[in-house]
Amino acid sequence: MAQAVANVARRINATVEEQRDSLDLSDCSLVSFPDGVFKMIRSCTENIQKISLANNQIKALSSKFFLTFTQLRELDLQGNVLTALPEAVGDLQHLISIDLSRNRLRVFPERLTDVSSLQSISVEQNQISELPMEKLSLMPALKTVDAQSNPLAPDAASFPHAFTLLT
Repeated sequence: MAQAVANVARRINATVEEQRDSLDLSDCSLVSFPDGVFKMIRSCTENIQKISLANNQIKALSSKFFLTFTQLRELDLQGNVLTALPEAVGDLQHLISIDLSRNRLRVFPERLTDVSSLQSISVEQNQISELPMEKLSLMPALKTVDAQSNPLAPDAASFPHAFTLLT
C-alpha cells in the first residue's frame, strides 16, 4: 500500500514540477480520487487538459473533481467500478473525449449531453440498456458513441443521428 501511495505522489509531483498538461493516475489501485491531490496540484489545475484514472477501482468521483479540473479535454475512466457520474460533469465545457468503458453504469450519464464540445463518448462494456438518442443527436460536435457490449434495446441503432454509433 505504501508503494502505491508513493507511486501516486511521484506521478503528481512530476506533473506539477514539469508543468505537464496531463495527469496519469492509471493502474494505481485507487478506490477514489485522493483529496490530497487537490492540494498538491492546486498550482496547475488550470493547465491540466488530460487525466487518466484508468484501471483502478474507483467507485465514484466527486463534484469537486469536475469543478477543479475545468479545462479538461480528455478524461479516461475506463476499467473502474463507476455506477454514475455527478451532475458537475455537464460543466466541463472543453471536454472532447470521455472513456467510461468497462465500468458498472446502468444508466447513460445524460449530463454528458450538455457538453457541447464532446466529440467522442465510450460507454463500452457497461450495463446500459438505453441511450438518450434524441439528446445525443443534438450534440453539435459529437462524432462517435461507442456503446458496444451493452444490453441496448434493439431500436437504438435505428434512430437517425449524425454521429457514428458503435453497437
